[in-house]
This record gives sequence, structure tokens and C-alpha cells, in this order.
Amino acid sequence: MKRSILLAALFALLWQPAKADEGMWLPSLISQRIADMQAKGFKLTAEDIYSVNQASLKDAVVLFGGGCTGELVSDQGLLFTNHHCGYSYIQRHSSVEHDYLKDGFWALTQADELPNPGLTVRFLERMEDVTAAVLKGVKEKMTEEQRQALISRNADKLKEQATKEGNGLRASVEALYYGNQYFLFVFREYRDVRLVGAPPSAIGKFGGETDNWMWPRHTGDFSIFRIYAGKDNMPADYSVDNVPYRPKKSLTISRAGVKEGDFTFVYGCPGSTQEYVHSEAVRYIQDVSDPEKIALRTTRLNIMKKYMDQSQAVRIQYSSKYASVANAWKKWQGEEKGLRKNKVVERKQAYEKRFEEWARGTRYEWLTEMLYNLYVQRNPIYRAYEYYLESVLTIEKLQMVRNGRFNMKDYYQPIDEETFVAMMTAFDKALDDSYKPEYFLQKRAEYGSMEAWKDALFANEELAKELNQAFSDFFATQLAPQVTEFNKAINLRYRDYMQGQMEFENEKTFFPDANLTLRVAYGHVEGYRPVDAVYYTPVSTLRGIIEKDNPEIFDYNIPQVLRDIYARGGFENQPVCFLATNHTTGGNSGSPVLNADGQLIGINFDRVWEGTMSDLAFDPEICRNISLDVRYLLFIIKEVGHADYLFQEMKFAD
Repeated sequence: MKRSILLAALFALLWQPAKADEGMWLPSLISQRIADMQAKGFKLTAEDIYSVNQASLKDAVVLFGGGCTGELVSDQGLLFTNHHCGYSYIQRHSSVEHDYLKDGFWALTQADELPNPGLTVRFLERMEDVTAAVLKGVKEKMTEEQRQALISRNADKLKEQATKEGNGLRASVEALYYGNQYFLFVFREYRDVRLVGAPPSAIGKFGGETDNWMWPRHTGDFSIFRIYAGKDNMPADYSVDNVPYRPKKSLTISRAGVKEGDFTFVYGCPGSTQEYVHSEAVRYIQDVSDPEKIALRTTRLNIMKKYMDQSQAVRIQYSSKYASVANAWKKWQGEEKGLRKNKVVERKQAYEKRFEEWARGTRYEWLTEMLYNLYVQRNPIYRAYEYYLESVLTIEKLQMVRNGRFNMKDYYQPIDEETFVAMMTAFDKALDDSYKPEYFLQKRAEYGSMEAWKDALFANEELAKELNQAFSDFFATQLAPQVTEFNKAINLRYRDYMQGQMEFENEKTFFPDANLTLRVAYGHVEGYRPVDAVYYTPVSTLRGIIEKDNPEIFDYNIPQVLRDIYARGGFENQPVCFLATNHTTGGNSGSPVLNADGQLIGINFDRVWEGTMSDLAFDPEICRNISLDVRYLLFIIKEVGHADYLFQEMKFAD
């Protein structure tokens, strides 16, 4: 009873007025935030955002492909998301003869829309606080293993009950605030999702990795899909007999544009944040993890790029892989720089000192010191664990052996051979021999060089199997169990530390860390100052694309049609992208950006490089999300794709 009263008191404290545009709020509890949203310009109600009794904005938003967000923009299942979210599916349909990456793709009729096996979208049906049901039967004297086993059984019962109807229902029970609160999320999953349109990559990926995470951006980062269903509008496997899905809600599109100060909100599925972690966790990321992962990925990207520049076929094969590797690589660079510039470690250390003084004589005493000691013990083994993931595990030959299949369509052996030598050399140099399998040490001595080992391994399938088995066994028996045990101990302490922080700062707004569940983030259109004497305005235009255009640089070589359009005149000020202060992270890619009336004004696709540390610490002065202006999307559909027939099924506010 005391625990229940304490938790009730704690969560009542979560909903104090926000001091800045920070936070990723649960839609079902948005009524607790609606006054602040309305004070900042929002014109709708909490029921308009989330409702289980009537159609609401949540019914127009989907989890796309398990890692992005998408939004419904017609009553015929038409869906917008980012180009980079649809990229791998566009790539799978591409060939040298039909290079949809280079040339773009536009289905002239629904019969021309391309199926994508394995691609799903999920609509949130409902969400509810199930903390009491999940913790039913939990006793203070239980071991942590007993506690988690009981929680798992309780959660399984809730999920089974929630999905007994079938018809594509899926459910998950998610722990929030490090297990202090639990929510049930019930989704309906659709399995027939078809590609409708995508701009040429020179538009959809304009600026490439050079501009990635940077402002100003001029990227037309969108692709268009359509959800299909059975004739009963329920989920169904792909069939020519399926019909376009009829959504409960689709978004109205605003062509009025944005200006600095306008209210905005993002409705999407942010992936992961760590806003409340200990300073030692941040120090490890800043000083060890990010720098080492950046170095390893730099090597891999250089190898891929060398061969991609030599062959169009290889470029098509590896474009999606390159983009996937490069995205986090660039993000980690900005994150490391932002953590240092904002002195996040030092600020957290000062906070922890104040917390320790407050916690004397309470059950939270020594918590910060215990967390510090756990991280100090964990970090050497965790470094080896991460190094294995970022080096050995990236060798495609070993991936093929491990997965039991050989997808040669998207495989180029010279890249893999060079990657093998580079990654195995880095792995060997970085880690003590105690963190390496005995088999590795034997083969290193036997071959004398990674080059010689590479020649033997790529010529002999059995050697690849042996190496994969040796590393898999070592990882499974030596690295992973230790990391798991340390993480269990750390998370156990965080459960108490989270409660302690809430009591210590009882006037602060707390929001749950992101976990790929539907959230609302709100703010306003605003530029920022990255360095002294420089102010970035919040809207980029087509003029900036022409200024960057360079046929000799792949990332900046725009399609000739765009040059011709610009040369005709009248489009110099065509908006392309805009900035806002919404708190976003990975998973928010493709999220709808809405105005004060709940109308679609953009599609979220990135953050500014200087603010990528927002997964760990949000700075309202520098953290900005980057969105594609919906007016540029419509411009490209009409002027480049000549697919403005799609407008007939969209709803426009103006």
C-alpha cells in the first residue's frame, strides 16, 4: 500500500508545466499536457489527439517497417514516410535496367504499385496503464529473478487477453521509468504494403552523408506507399484481390506554410533515449564508445565507397547498406561533440553531488556511488562486446554462414574481403587477448597475417563456418552473459534512482524514455545559433539546392529536370525543409509534423548535428528537429514525378 501511494504521488508530479519544448509524451495521458500545448498555440483538444471512442489523429499514424513512422494522407490508404525509411524496399525493386534509386518510381495506376514482402505497418488501437496488473503478486522479499518471472507471466496474460480477437492484433507490455510503471500497447498490423512513388535519390537523398544531420538541409526525404487489406478492411497477406485500406482517420494537408514561432507537434514512434542515466554512462559514451565506433565505421565506409564509385551495379547493391552504416556514424560524431560542448558529464556529476546530499539518511543513499562502481566494473567487458558487434559481426561472409543463406544479389566479395582484413586487424589491435576466442589466437599464429587468413577463409567455406562458430560460442558464453548480468544490476539500481530523482526534483517535468511507442512532442518553428555570430534561419529553399548543385559531386548532382524547372523561373523561394524545437530521435523518421490545427505541414526526418546529444541531454537552445516541408513534397510529385493525379485522393485545408 505504501508503495502504491508513493508511486501515485510520484506520477502526479510528472505533469507539471514544461519549461521548454522538451519531452516525448504518452498520447493516452496527453490531457495532462493539453493546457500547456494550448497555451503555446494548439487549437484542438486532447480527444482530437488520442481517443479510443472516436477517430483521432492517432489513427492516421503508423509504425512503419518496425523502425520508422508513417502517416495516412487519403481515405484510400495512401501513406507518406521518409525516402530513407522506404529506401531498402526501393532498392530491392531496382536493377541496372530499372534503377528506381537513380530515376525514381511513380505508379501510374494502383495496378502498378509494387508489393514489398515482409513490410508491415502497425496502427495503435489503444494503450493503458497496467502497472497494478503487471505487479500483482510482487513481494518485497522476492529475488529479482522471481520478480521478473512473475512480471513476465502477468504481462503475457495481458497480451493474450488483448489479442484474442485475432485479425492482426499484436500487443506489447512496456516498462517505463525503469520498471516503475507499465503500459499495454495494442496494435493492428497490416501486411500488404505497396510502393506507390519515390523521387530520384538525387532528390530523396540530396546532400547524402555530407549533409546528413546538418543544417541547412535541402533533402526531399519522402516516399509514398499504400496499405492494402482484405475486402473486410482487416489485415491480409498480399493478394491481387486485396483493396486499398480505409482508415479511421487520414490527415488534412496544409499548404499555408510555416514561419518562425509557429506551433508544431510531432506524432510518431521515437526509438530510444537515455535522459536519466548516470554521469559515468555518459562519460563512457563520450570518451570510449562513440570515438571507437566512429573509427570502425569510417574504415568500413571508405572501403564501400571505393568500390561503389567504380561500378553502378555495386552502387545499387550497397547503397542501402552504406546509408545504414553512415547514419549512426555521422550521428555519433555530433553526439560526442555536443556532449563535450555542453559539458553533460560535468553537469550530471554536479547534479549527482546535490542528489547525494539530499539522499543522506534515505533509502536512496549511496545509489549514485553504486551505479558508478557498477559501470567501472562493466565497461571493460562492455567495450569488448561493442567492439565485437562493430567489427567481427559486420563481416558479411560470417553473416551468411550464421544466417544459413547466401543472398548474392546484394553481395560484392571484394568489399567483404577488404572489410575482413580491416575489421579483424582492428579487433586484434584494440583488445587484450583475454577478450578473444582461442581459435582466433591459433589462426592468427598459423597464418601470420590477416591477408593470408582472408585468402584461405574466402576460398574455404568450412573455415568461415569454423571462425563464425568460434566467435559465436565466445560471444554467447563469455561476453554476452557478463554484459547481461551487469546490465541487470544497473537497471535494478535505476529503478530506485528514477524514483529518487522524481522525489528529489518534485517540481520538474519527467517524461518516459523513448521505446518505439507512440508519443507526442510539441514545440515551435525556430532557428538556432550553432556558434558565435551565426544564426541559422529555420526554412531552406530551392535556391539553396541550386547553390549546392555540382554534377561532379555525387551527393550534389541533382536531376536535370530540377535544373530545368528552376531555370524557368518562379520557384526560387520554393520551401524545402524547416526547423522546429520538437524533441525527436530515431524512429521519429517519417513522423507527421502538424500545425496548431492538426494539419500536416511536414515530415520529420532528422535532427541538427549539434543537437544529436538530445538522446542523453536536451538543450532547448540548440536541439532542433529537421522536417521536409510538405509543399516541397507536393512540388516534387507534380513537377518531377508528374504524379499529381495522387492529389485527387488527398484532402487539402487551403
